[in-house]
Amino acid sequence: MSPVSRPDATTAFRLARRTFMAGERIDMQDLSARLGVDRSTLFRWVGSRDRLLVDVLTSLADPTLRDIEATAPGTGGRRIAGIAGCYAAALIASPYYRAFLQRETEKALRLITTKASPLQQHIVAYFERLVVEEIDRGALTHALGTRDLAYLIVRIIESFIYSDLITGDEPDAAKVEAAIAAVLHAD
Repeated sequence: MSPVSRPDATTAFRLARRTFMAGERIDMQDLSARLGVDRSTLFRWVGSRDRLLVDVLTSLADPTLRDIEATAPGTGGRRIAGIAGCYAAALIASPYYRAFLQRETEKALRLITTKASPLQQHIVAYFERLVVEEIDRGALTHALGTRDLAYLIVRIIESFIYSDLITGDEPDAAKVEAAIAAVLHAD
């Protein structure tokens, strides 16, 4: 493939995102060659491979969550549980996401499910915002603080999305929704 004309950080990110969405491994050497730049330039633009992967994953999660939230019915815990279930279903059904998990299991879980990852912090902050909105609306009360509750919601999502990798069970979005509804006392 010939180098991209006048590449920059945005071009590099878009190429990495397209590569990921094609179900392919993001390789920094290959990416720099396709852009026609040296690896040091690529690293200056996008950071490490781990940072780039997190940025790509975040760029895919945000519009998915936004679209789900825009059409989510209900209020309170039922609404949050529904959003979480739909988000889990989207991740489970995503062929490129599943390819990443199968191809680079340990790295994927480290980048997605640990406190060291900006991605998990980002998703926790998203669900904390939802929790606060429902509390402010008077549609949700809970004994846990909003941050702790959001963290618990995200850990439940992770438990059932990655169950095939953790316990050998099939990933199950319906269990995500049911478990979060139970935690939020949503009947």
